[in-house]
Amino acid sequence: MSGVHAHIADAIKAPDLVRLGANLYVARFETMKVYSTLVAVERLLASGRVQPGATLIDSSSGIYAYALALACHKFGLHCRIVGSKTVDRTLMTQLRILGATIEQVEPQATLKLDQSLRVARIHELLAADPSLHWMQQYHDDIHYDGYAPVAAAIADALGCEALSIVGGIGSGCSTGGLARALRERDDAVELIGVQPFGSLTFGCQHLEDPGIIIAGIGSSIPFRNVRHALYDQVHWVSFDYGLAGSVALLREHAVFAGLSTGCCYLVAAREAALHPERKLLFVAADTGHRYVDGVFAHYQDALDPRALAPTPIASLDELALPWSAMAWRRRDYAPAHPHSP
Repeated sequence: MSGVHAHIADAIKAPDLVRLGANLYVARFETMKVYSTLVAVERLLASGRVQPGATLIDSSSGIYAYALALACHKFGLHCRIVGSKTVDRTLMTQLRILGATIEQVEPQATLKLDQSLRVARIHELLAADPSLHWMQQYHDDIHYDGYAPVAAAIADALGCEALSIVGGIGSGCSTGGLARALRERDDAVELIGVQPFGSLTFGCQHLEDPGIIIAGIGSSIPFRNVRHALYDQVHWVSFDYGLAGSVALLREHAVFAGLSTGCCYLVAAREAALHPERKLLFVAADTGHRYVDGVFAHYQDALDPRALAPTPIASLDELALPWSAMAWRRRDYAPAHPHSP
């Protein structure tokens, strides 16, 4: 029977492409990192870097943990996760039933402390058991490869001419992998990255968001997988503005997605209005379920996104809440603290 998948991971790995407006589209994932993780694990096994029955380990704030647990389940491997404080009870329960060993670091006041503590714990575990394979989603560029099939689907559906991709930067692999693959067809494909305030990746670590750091798209430690020279624009979006975008996306288009998606929708919708000649596709990395209490429960207080606009900046010195936008122009950038754990 055609269309029958051998494993649930294969059924949910690809995004649904939905048209939201004349030139506005969303690539809506159930959980974004499944595709790239399946490809990464398959290639690690094929190359012999990972042996059958091995244990894979990594740090995660949520989405990657689920993707790695699914990949390990499919390929008969063991999974170990050092989790962030943002891993909720629903996901924690799923991970444990899937057979993953998961521990959460103690809640920290900042993302920097949380990420640093998670990485330090992984080093402790590796020292105690060198047979563990650290997946290093932040640093191993094998995670780029899984986005090529997604890029091919986008190109087939929309074409690459006058195409702009908007997505949360995070580890750099999703937006970077899409851009790299799409630019093999058309180098003019535009990449717009979205960051939270407080993130080191594009030099905003000095500005903390009074709401909350947006888990998954920011960083307090350098990620080698972020290739700064791939990005044409960078937008920094606050929690309150991201909340407004998430609520508006559900209200106006019935798309229930996470907080980073709200940030991306805000940026993409504005770019689509400013540039009707271009096609704007933004990435919805996950569903909104784990954001019900922290985001959607406050829908009555959400700002009207039509009244929100970014402050254009020419240098990082001008960064300011709640929304800043900069023409990055595909240039390199070295974070102030180049050492990465």
